[in-house]
Amino acid sequence: MITEVSAVNFRQNLGEMLSQVQYRNDSIVISKDGKPVAALVDAELFARIRRMRERFNALGERMAQAYADVPVEEGLAEIDAAVANERKQR
Repeated sequence: MITEVSAVNFRQNLGEMLSQVQYRNDSIVISKDGKPVAALVDAELFARIRRMRERFNALGERMAQAYADVPVEEGLAEIDAAVANERKQR
């Protein structure tokens, strides 16, 4: 379950919210002035997110290297064609 709380409410109930995350695997979105600014998630989920981000960055780097010699316009056209093809298949 995802709960949204204000920063003030979060500060006042930190212990309870840590328990929610730890024992119920809930996530808490913390907002300030009505806008989400942070999230409190289970440490295992955070570790998975970090690993996914590392893999995504590595993939992006490999793609950048593979397309280093391709002119920008040609690369963008190829991406647009791939997206259009994918949308057509749906």
